[in-house]
Amino acid sequence: MAAKYPSGQIVSQDLFSSGVIKSATDFQVYQEVAGLSGLDFAYMDNTAVYHTKNDKLKLLKPGSLQHLGENMLAFLLQTAKSNLPKGRAMEGEEKTGHETAIYFDILGTYMVVYRQRFANLLHNSVIAQSILIWVTSLLVGGYPAAVSLALSCLSVVLMWIFSLGFSIPVGFLLPLISSSPMPFVANPWLVVGLFAAPAFLGALTGQHLGYLILHSYLSHSSSKRMQNLSPGIQANVIKFEAERWLFKAGFVQWLVLLMLGNYYTIGSSYVALVWLLSPAFAYGFLEATLSPVRLPRPLKTVTLLLGISLPILISAGTFIRMAGVIIGTAVRFDRNPGSTPEWLGNVIIAVYVAAVICLTMVYLLSYFHLSGAKKSIVLSTCMLFGLSLAVVLSGSVPSFTEDTARAVNGVTKHIEVDCHFIQEKIASGCMTTSFINLSDQLADIFTKSLRGPRIRYICNKLGAYDLYAPVVHVVDTAEKYGEMQDPRSYISLFSTTPGNLKKEVKQINEGFVCGRDKVLDLVTFSVKYGCLTNDDIGGGWSKSDIPVLHVDSDTEGNGRTTQISIDTKVSTRWSLAINTEEIEDFLFKANSDELVPADGKGSNDGWHIIQFSGGKNSPTRFDLTLFWRKNYTKSAHNADGQKTEQRPLLKLRTDVNRLTPKAARVLMKLPSWCSQFGKSTSPHNLAFLTSLPVLF
Repeated sequence: MAAKYPSGQIVSQDLFSSGVIKSATDFQVYQEVAGLSGLDFAYMDNTAVYHTKNDKLKLLKPGSLQHLGENMLAFLLQTAKSNLPKGRAMEGEEKTGHETAIYFDILGTYMVVYRQRFANLLHNSVIAQSILIWVTSLLVGGYPAAVSLALSCLSVVLMWIFSLGFSIPVGFLLPLISSSPMPFVANPWLVVGLFAAPAFLGALTGQHLGYLILHSYLSHSSSKRMQNLSPGIQANVIKFEAERWLFKAGFVQWLVLLMLGNYYTIGSSYVALVWLLSPAFAYGFLEATLSPVRLPRPLKTVTLLLGISLPILISAGTFIRMAGVIIGTAVRFDRNPGSTPEWLGNVIIAVYVAAVICLTMVYLLSYFHLSGAKKSIVLSTCMLFGLSLAVVLSGSVPSFTEDTARAVNGVTKHIEVDCHFIQEKIASGCMTTSFINLSDQLADIFTKSLRGPRIRYICNKLGAYDLYAPVVHVVDTAEKYGEMQDPRSYISLFSTTPGNLKKEVKQINEGFVCGRDKVLDLVTFSVKYGCLTNDDIGGGWSKSDIPVLHVDSDTEGNGRTTQISIDTKVSTRWSLAINTEEIEDFLFKANSDELVPADGKGSNDGWHIIQFSGGKNSPTRFDLTLFWRKNYTKSAHNADGQKTEQRPLLKLRTDVNRLTPKAARVLMKLPSWCSQFGKSTSPHNLAFLTSLPVLF
């Protein structure tokens, strides 16, 4: 290992590959198109401002920069001494190395790396031995042991239900009692009191309910077996046996997760492995016995310490970092109020925290039911939750830092005028002060993080325009493949910030109609709320400008292959989306030159998007070869004979640097500082949309 202080987690890679993180890296195009291998770096400490205009150099922690520098220096020195293959020779190594490697660091000091093949062998071995031990234990214990196992698993289910049931309502409550839907962004540790505390109480309540059910069953089933023992000893034995079953229920929980992760080849399954093996070994060495003659005793504290020390050491940092990323990412839900429910970010965090509590606390909670400290623990947890709510209600802790607040609503820094100067002006009569209701404080938009309706109200009072309202003339033939019909032509006005554009539409007075039903798919993104007008569209384009997607051949051999020719006509800037739910791979050529070779394609939300921008002499004719999946769609109807809605096979948008008469009139009536469609340095105000259906 060349890096001096290695840090890496396969968990992040799994999330990125699964599509949960709707993003792509800048290096992806070099890897997919040119087959180049390399490293991509990003600083994500402050996730709320990551990839926003408020991401500043001063937010970069010196320690992070030092960490990267030391690791890169060691890496480059090691690389300089190595003989690395060049060009596409790296592809074979990538497929057998990085893509099939399991890796994670321990405290940023040691990096554990092993192949997926070894992971499969290890996981299969652990799963087989665990099942064998459980089967043996049940055979020895008989019917009572099977019922006890079932009831202990019921306690795990109740633990999850109550934990989620206690924490999720807090997510709905916070937007009602706080000025911000997420009052913990500036101080993420508030999440411990607001979500972890109720989740812990819920988990303890659910497991205790399961403990009572299990205790009741053991009391009835063990009465005959322990007739020779005194009632006091019988009661203690039943309590200790119920405690042990609850502890062993944690094994079942992690075993199920390990089996699922191994079946779907998830690299993060190592987390389930360590949380299963370490407590199981500690229990086996210090507690377990297969002899029914030996009476159970209280679980030893050393069993818990030995069992969970290693898992916490390996996975605690991952869980904490993941919580920070989720909190920072959830801020983006609040950036465009109205597009998502205000409680959505809180509920996501509540579910995550409850899941971590149920997974990691299952062993610890089993010790509390016989502990005299149970009441004090419950009381302390309730006090922590109440104190956190009091902090939120009082507003003593700011919801956002300055940089995060700017990322949410783009607010500017409030600069106060010297109080003595104001005092002099009031004393001289130049200024007067009058009462202004709290709901009419227009300055709030510059000093506070507000919700959508409040932003729109103040903007209307200030007469503010939406400067992120692009105007584009759209010629749409997306739903008319193979039909000799006139394309739809309209002007679209949409916004990427909170607002309903009613003021802008009224000012323009060009027949725009707005609403959420004016959905517009522009290939690289979709407009959820927009305004359209078909009035007096006029000319500015011709049918010869419309791009063409033509199917040249469609053959069935070892697999279905389709040849498609693409003519972008007058456009040298275009975006093409390929449906990866139907297409497994593709080959993209221009003038017999491979622009995108086969193999190694990425996907985001079921689409692979190609974006092209060339000069005057760039090609406009391309050849696309599609290799279909084996389970591709063959009918537009389901098994019940009902017609199903299908996504297109291909979507194409071509941009033209041409201003039509209607678009010119609209732009003239908007302020000059309003953004235009496309890149700010070279806006293209005419767009053609076309598509190819799956069942062409």
